[in-house]
Amino acid sequence: MDRKDNTHPISARRADLEGPDSEGVGLLVEAYLRQTEREKAAHLGGAPADAPVPSRYRAEIDEPARAYEDSVVYVAESKGELLGVVVVKTNTATREIKRLWVDPGARGRRVGAALIDAAIELRDLPVRLTVWDWRADAIQLYRSRGFQVAESCEERARLVCMQLEPERSL
Repeated sequence: MDRKDNTHPISARRADLEGPDSEGVGLLVEAYLRQTEREKAAHLGGAPADAPVPSRYRAEIDEPARAYEDSVVYVAESKGELLGVVVVKTNTATREIKRLWVDPGARGRRVGAALIDAAIELRDLPVRLTVWDWRADAIQLYRSRGFQVAESCEERARLVCMQLEPERSL
């Protein structure tokens, strides 16, 4: 399939991690983690760019249903093919967006926008996320959805914290 084919619509939905989406989510998350490790090596130094994914992330790849049992995972798809993933973890005060990833072959088709829109559909709590400062396209996407830079919630240098306030009822 030509992933740049814009003739087929993109849809985002809640992933079925106990069923057919488990393997695809694991593969998408693995791609996200590998790319993140490569970027961290390039921008921050440390482990070589071709180093394996750190073992602390293996459960997210191998057993996403268990790893994300306290979260909601959304996938974006077209013609039954998974093109992207996002994880939303909720606690008592906020929702946190994690692991937003779009397959590189599907970029430019509004897959990321569909995933973010699904992730922020319920606006009863502030929605927070962190993003590496070199990911300008992601930062632009978050800003387009109303996210603003927030007080740092991370100790790691170069991570930008962003927040979307809940919708106010009239």
